[in-house]
Amino acid sequence: MHASGSIVRAMSFNELSPELLDYLVRVGVREHPALARLREHNRGEARGTMQVGPDEGALLGLLVRLLGARRVLEIGTYTGYSSTSMALALPPDGRIVCCDVSREWTDVARGVWADAGVADRVELRLGPAVETLDALLAAGEEDGFDMAFIDANKADYDAYYERALRLVRPGGLIAIDNVLWSGRVADPSVQDDDTAAIRAINEKIATDDRVDPVMLTLRDGLTLALVR
Repeated sequence: MHASGSIVRAMSFNELSPELLDYLVRVGVREHPALARLREHNRGEARGTMQVGPDEGALLGLLVRLLGARRVLEIGTYTGYSSTSMALALPPDGRIVCCDVSREWTDVARGVWADAGVADRVELRLGPAVETLDALLAAGEEDGFDMAFIDANKADYDAYYERALRLVRPGGLIAIDNVLWSGRVADPSVQDDDTAAIRAINEKIATDDRVDPVMLTLRDGLTLALVR
């Protein structure tokens, strides 16, 4: 059997059965009705797997509360599950800046933000995220955020991470999604650009003395890096 086949099959245990997912939603998280409706909306979408799960969304919201975060940065918004989860955890005067390139997907997100009653906490910036992050730095936003969540174009993960390190304050948190990439990061025969980029950022963070990191096996892998 090819090595990558065994790795990907092992990773599939992180994919919950419908019955187990229903159980998790019932007793493991407190999912806002707007998020439940979005999850149902995305169930039949071709790119629905891009959405974070209810457990990951709940964790992101919990981290916002634990940090006492007032300003959050999201790089990659899709249809708004993660941003809504974090916006719901912010205080009324808190703000989340969302970076994405797709008006189509973020139009769905706008509806979800309104449905959840958090539209006034969200600032959407459409355009390449690296350009948006550079604009934030140029505007004097260094150390201006309590938390960043990275879940966008994998080839640019290093660029996002380096800018997030400047934008997130010391003691703040950077969360990076898809770091296990269905197990492909551990298969040396897989050398496509996205896998190589994720593999490289994982190796970099492992020895980066600017952060205290931990990689979790939640869904497709989530790294939490506390900024020193």
